[in-house]
Amino acid sequence: MDRERQRPVSGRSGVVVIGSGFGGFFAARRLRRLRVDVTVLAATDSFLYTPLLPDVAVGTVDPRSVLIPLASTLRGVTIVRGQADRVDLNSQTVHYTDARGQQAELGYRRLLLAPGSVTKLLPIPGLSDHAIGLKTATEALYLREKVLAQLEAATTITDAARRREALTFVVVGAGHAGVELTAQMARLAHNLVPLYPGVTRDDVRWLLVDVADEVMPELGGSLGRSALRLLRRRGVDVRLGVSVERVRDHEVALTDGTRVRCGTLVWCAGVVGNPLIEALGLPTSKGRLVVDKVLRVPQHHDVYAIGDAAAVPDLTKPQDEHGQRPLCPPTAQHAMRQATAVARNIVADLDGRPLRPYRHHDLGLVVDLGGPDAAATPVGFRLRGRLAKAVTLGYHLYALPTGKRRIRVAVDWAIAGKRPDDVSLRSLPQSAALIVNAEDGGPAIS
Repeated sequence: MDRERQRPVSGRSGVVVIGSGFGGFFAARRLRRLRVDVTVLAATDSFLYTPLLPDVAVGTVDPRSVLIPLASTLRGVTIVRGQADRVDLNSQTVHYTDARGQQAELGYRRLLLAPGSVTKLLPIPGLSDHAIGLKTATEALYLREKVLAQLEAATTITDAARRREALTFVVVGAGHAGVELTAQMARLAHNLVPLYPGVTRDDVRWLLVDVADEVMPELGGSLGRSALRLLRRRGVDVRLGVSVERVRDHEVALTDGTRVRCGTLVWCAGVVGNPLIEALGLPTSKGRLVVDKVLRVPQHHDVYAIGDAAAVPDLTKPQDEHGQRPLCPPTAQHAMRQATAVARNIVADLDGRPLRPYRHHDLGLVVDLGGPDAAATPVGFRLRGRLAKAVTLGYHLYALPTGKRRIRVAVDWAIAGKRPDDVSLRSLPQSAALIVNAEDGGPAIS
């Protein structure tokens, strides 16, 4: 009986999903439950729960807890390991490079584009040669190892200026990701210093810069200002209205004329749609593929797109004077809801039934600031402190796709303490963690 329910319905075949992020993963799972024959083309063998990457960097969550294997969670779905290179829309063919480096093809009746986003690097001299990001487990692990290794090395550096340089970390981008990472890492470093003889808390410096004039504007003024005060209480040097002008070995030049000697540069200053989207030659908006209200590409009704790579009109917002609506923000929350909606519409399309518009009222944001501190805006309420922390942790446990991963993350949090018990394995070279090498498809430089 179970096998009968899982068997694809006649006519519901030939659906290819590109990407295994929030959009691709949840769409493929939903399509399979609707008895559709699905193939997922993914660069990795897992779905990465990216909102917990700051926790991985700090060490409060084991990286295996946020990596969900595709083979065991997408039962009945054909998983193809490879990097999508281009799509021939006329012949309905996806051209890709497989895990062995060989060129291959996939035909489709319906195509769902969910390749996600990549870090947007600005054309700043030296940036791509030195910057690491926070979009992959590799980058998060390297950052943790780098902080631990620098603290250890600093115990033998007698020159105060060189010791301070080694323990200076520059984070660019005061949005959600940059603030979460900086707040948690500054707290971790503060708690670890007593373990390293000869190192004082004054030696460790975290510098957060952003060209904007406020921290986390997406949270609203009051919560943003509260987060700014928390960062400064933790000793973070926050520079607003400032950007990076040039990067050299152990030096970052800022647009305010400051030259910062540092050992680590983390770039969290924005994302853009995967380069595959631009290669399609179709209309885009802010680097994201234009789709209609049913999540379909207007010029090609056999192609759908969701998530960070799609410019989805937000039907819950009013139109402007030109009749245009704002776009849905590129968040995990919207990607998950779009995945359910697009799966329903693809099935309706295959069955010859009407498609339904995507409409989702934003439920708010959660920001983990480390320790008992957090900020959250559930359904319009503005929370901070321990109540916001409870909402934040509860949301992540709810959003994780399997019970096993929920248990693992909960246990990780429970046993972490102020100084997560971990060591620097020094198993990752910096070259592996550079944005240009760590991210699938590479960053966008513009």
